[in-house]
Amino acid sequence: MNSEALQQQQARRVLAMLDASRHSLAALRAAVELAHAHRAELVALYVEDENLLRSADFPFAREVGARTGLARPLTVTGMQATLSRQLQQVNRALESAAGGRSLRYSLQVRRGGVVAATLAQVGPADMLVLGKAGLSAYCGGVRLGSTCRALLQQAPCTVLVYDESAPLRPGPLRVLSQPVPSELLQLPLCTAVEALQARSARALEQQLQRASSGALLLHRAEFKVLADEDAQLLARIPVPVIVLPDPA
Repeated sequence: MNSEALQQQQARRVLAMLDASRHSLAALRAAVELAHAHRAELVALYVEDENLLRSADFPFAREVGARTGLARPLTVTGMQATLSRQLQQVNRALESAAGGRSLRYSLQVRRGGVVAATLAQVGPADMLVLGKAGLSAYCGGVRLGSTCRALLQQAPCTVLVYDESAPLRPGPLRVLSQPVPSELLQLPLCTAVEALQARSARALEQQLQRASSGALLLHRAEFKVLADEDAQLLARIPVPVIVLPDPA
């Protein structure tokens, strides 16, 4: 590897999008491991959702407790306090996960639409790490969140989808088609390439139901086909999922 290529590899950033949900905090821990392994800069991104603040301005706005089912008034003051608490939790989680490591890291706070604000921060050379579900996840199980789906379809960079139940253990990088970018083979969770023969969402889920290490790699076109067939497939895949953007 020449010096220019080495500098480009070292300049890669790993971005973790955080919202204080347990899935995003688990994704943060995975992002720390990936950034540390690649000597990359870690950027934790927290977006204050402008749409939530706007909705709280309506006098009839209510929020419903995910566990209790009880409705209570939603106010701008209350929403701002909630966002402030979430930011404090995110900052503590970042310091706990990355502090003490030989790792460059920072917390960036933005306000706006979550998808648009995230897309404005990532570039083609970055890796974006997401939790499968956010704070609105169903208590009864993981569902692929709308923000996660949107970023999988629009991000200009490699996206890794992770949740607290998916192990970050070295194992095969499972693929449906080639090519496989060489930098993905350098990830600490990928030891070899394993070609899968699945041609449907159901077949893919069956082939991976006992997987406990490594990751699944999908090109964006493959993700879109599978998502059209089963929108919640990725939520049930038991290993991290990597989605590559469309070729430039």
